[in-house]
Amino acid sequence: MKRLATAWTLAVCAFFSVGNAVAMDELHKKYSCTACHADDKKLLGPSYKEVAAKYKADKDAVKKLSEKVRKGGVGAWGQIPMPANPKPTDAEIKTMVEAVLKTK
Repeated sequence: MKRLATAWTLAVCAFFSVGNAVAMDELHKKYSCTACHADDKKLLGPSYKEVAAKYKADKDAVKKLSEKVRKGGVGAWGQIPMPANPKPTDAEIKTMVEAVLKTK
């Protein structure tokens, strides 16, 4: 019985992890993030993996990066500007930024 409960718990966790990843991909596509960013390679902007590594120890990373998504910016990764993205809600931006920061 204990093994069944453990297996069920793992299955539920895996389902929600995959669901969150799919939802995250959809948000990144919906707001055109994938035009400049990828999980593990530099496109026009840094990869999500590079962003996660750079901000790993920064306790204010979610706030800083959320503001950058909303307002845009230039200079943190070179001279190619990141355009402002005013369309996502604050909750969507926070969700996307938190997911980027978990990229390994």
